[in-house]
Amino acid sequence: MLFLVFQVGAHRYAIDADRVAEVLPLVAITAIARAPEEVAGVLVYRGAPMPVVDLSQLLEGRPAERRLSTRIVVVHYPVGKDGAKGGTRLLGLIAEKATETIRREAVDFVDSGVVNDRAPYLGAVAPDPHGMVQRVDIARLLTTRHETLFGRLEEHA
Repeated sequence: MLFLVFQVGAHRYAIDADRVAEVLPLVAITAIARAPEEVAGVLVYRGAPMPVVDLSQLLEGRPAERRLSTRIVVVHYPVGKDGAKGGTRLLGLIAEKATETIRREAVDFVDSGVVNDRAPYLGAVAPDPHGMVQRVDIARLLTTRHETLFGRLEEHA
């Protein structure tokens, strides 16, 4: 399997490349008033509004550093109960140092032994020449505090 790797602080994370639609340079994003702090805002992507989440803010409580390697990773996010109701929507993810891919088999990722109810999107880990890399489960990225995010955008479209 192919994974897109990004880094937040000293930690490396992997997103299943099958979920990735496109990787964009960091562009201007319009803030959404009173949105959760990890919601960076919205940008117009291929003619339609797309919400954007800052992974650094979500994972470490700080905004992503603005650098050449900071990208917007456009992913297919499942909407509706188990993704069945509405299929998928595009979601932008601001990711630092998102310039590398790795190939790993699913069995290479093992349970870390740590359960984190505050970050259910963090999955298994795999050894890497640079340390460990942890999978991010896109389907579990947004929580109930984000449940109206796509609805808000549809209301204003």
